Amino acid sequence: MSRALITGATGLVGGHLLRLLNDEPRVTNIVAATRRPLPPMRKMFNPHDPQLSDALAQLTEPVDLVFCCLGTTMREAGSKEAFVLADYTLVVDTALTGQRLGARHMLVVSAIGASSKSPFFYNRVKGKMEEALIAQNWPRLTIARPSMLLGHRESQRFNESFFAPLFKIMPGKWKSIEARDVARAMLHEALSPSHGGVAILDSGQLREIAAHTPVY
Repeated sequence: MSRALITGATGLVGGHLLRLLNDEPRVTNIVAATRRPLPPMRKMFNPHDPQLSDALAQLTEPVDLVFCCLGTTMREAGSKEAFVLADYTLVVDTALTGQRLGARHMLVVSAIGASSKSPFFYNRVKGKMEEALIAQNWPRLTIARPSMLLGHRESQRFNESFFAPLFKIMPGKWKSIEARDVARAMLHEALSPSHGGVAILDSGQLREIAAHTPVY
């Protein structure tokens, strides 16, 4: 039986993952730290604060697994500083909180093309985030690098709407992926035995794992 901490549960992948965790019989407790309150769920404790780091700081009960589905865009963030806060600082804070609470496995949503040496700011921040988590020396770290995410959002992102038809026909890891499949693959990896270390999964691998994952 596992206890899970999740951040980013109000987002596209995180929303699917939260529901999967709630339905999963092997998960006994869920701590979903958010900026704004969530509708009640039977297994969920929802510490919330406009400053997400403050919500994380108040946690004291042990957890086994940590999921981070935080992510935004430059357009939504409004500035480079706000983007770094959402996609780097708060991700690292989530991981540090998980370690403080005794977790042994961290699972995070990154992005295709993530690299600290990328000429593109978005990919560079994602790459630095991954490096920061790797440097924390997790017994087990799973990094999901999806391509364009598909699914219903409360507010549609322009770039995703514009490029969606193209990414649906791209090959391999570049092909777009349903957010629910990313969530299903992450939960499968979280509850599957492993020798540990760092695993990086692209869209093709995530899609294959999701296809062979039973739905409860």
